[in-house]
Amino acid sequence: MSAFSFDAAVAVLAVPVLAAAALALTPGYRMAARLNVLASLLTFLAALSLLAGGEREAGRYLFVDELNIVFVVLNTFVGFTASLFSAGYIRHELETGRISPANLRFYHAMYQVMMFGMNLAFVANNIGLMWVAVELATLTTVLMVGLYRTHEALEAAWKYFILGSVGIALALFGTILVYMAAQPVVGEGHDAMVWTVLVGHAAAFDPALLNLAFVFLLIGYGTKVGLAPLHAWLPDAHAEGPTPISAVLSGLLLNVALYAVLRFKILLAASPGALAPGPLMIGMGLVSLVFAAFMLYRRRDIKRLFAYSSIEHMGIVVFAFGMGGPLANFAGLLHMVMHSLTKSAIFYCVGHIAQIGGTQKMTGISGLTVTHPALGWAFLVAVAAIAGLPPMGVFMSEFLIVTSTFAALPLLALPLVLGLLVAFGALMMRATGIAFGAPPENRPAGQPAGGAPGWAAYLPIYAHLALVLAAGLYLPPALVGWFRHVAGLLG
Repeated sequence: MSAFSFDAAVAVLAVPVLAAAALALTPGYRMAARLNVLASLLTFLAALSLLAGGEREAGRYLFVDELNIVFVVLNTFVGFTASLFSAGYIRHELETGRISPANLRFYHAMYQVMMFGMNLAFVANNIGLMWVAVELATLTTVLMVGLYRTHEALEAAWKYFILGSVGIALALFGTILVYMAAQPVVGEGHDAMVWTVLVGHAAAFDPALLNLAFVFLLIGYGTKVGLAPLHAWLPDAHAEGPTPISAVLSGLLLNVALYAVLRFKILLAASPGALAPGPLMIGMGLVSLVFAAFMLYRRRDIKRLFAYSSIEHMGIVVFAFGMGGPLANFAGLLHMVMHSLTKSAIFYCVGHIAQIGGTQKMTGISGLTVTHPALGWAFLVAVAAIAGLPPMGVFMSEFLIVTSTFAALPLLALPLVLGLLVAFGALMMRATGIAFGAPPENRPAGQPAGGAPGWAAYLPIYAHLALVLAAGLYLPPALVGWFRHVAGLLG
């Protein structure tokens, strides 16, 4: 890769590592929170500089191309806004005693280690290194899910660890099978694990080994994507961990595993004798969508509700990429970006709502547009966006996915639209109760229940919603051209 791209890629990795080391030694909340935000901002700026990298060549361990730039820029932007939200959220948790001062340095240091792991997974040019990076990101989030040290939080962390370990073990076996398929063609050693070497020689690989490898890789990394029936860790992890980590899990970590699946999908597409990965992805995507849509009606915890919404939307994204073709790939890529921006904004809202009301149970949350208008209306707009109402960007991406399905496989459009409508009904039913229901008796209309966030706390929410609205109204030609090019790479 060019020297500029290489330097920017190194910066995307180096800033979180240095920040993690500094945060591990930084006492006190205020300085640590500011350093966490500053490091996240610098990482985002380094990622933006990748857009101007010019001609790119692959390095031995790192590389930058049009596909991973999408993921890196999205990852670092949401990581930055989540750090802003985290600053106020963690202060409240510290003041109320839910997080001890002893765990504060651990939280901020792990936040940056997590960002390093996710960024490394995106820019790694070695499939073994990518696997290690995904595992690192998983382990750090496992530790952060158990941050509250309650019985429920520790149970959720252990469930996440055990199921995640099973998934990552299956992904490791699939990675080894890819190495075995490459070894007779490119030789032993490092070259048999370098992504750019693999994709250049994939046509000569044993298709039977590639087929078997992709099955293990899809199941293994699919566990991290949260696809049904491999999703059991996700609702508990969202419900019991700190809300900034819920936002990162839904908005970012699921994308890391999805990225790994897409890389190996490209590898199979380059092998004429290999099976088509599309039907497997379409099947798992549809099952996840329909299953999660119906499960939304049975949720009583607000964070679990949106955890199942994440399963639904990752199912939509995987379905779109399974369909393949320029339009479906474009729509899947757009939907992934829109989901990350919208769902993280929702969790920012949910974090404030839970702190204000003192509960995550939806029966104890109502009348938000009366008691906290700025928060209530922002939450309602965000839920309307994720439910697919126009003119938000999620509506555009879902419309493109549905139309591409009608054009290519019209019989699959019926369960797809059914899942979307069922999920829409569940989300809007819950959102209207939370936003417009009668305020609880101990929370009179017009009087905040306490802990009302300041205007600065709304900036990450409004910034995300503004981007989602802008995408629904107008996509710049440069962005459309970029996404079209990436869609072409995905086959």
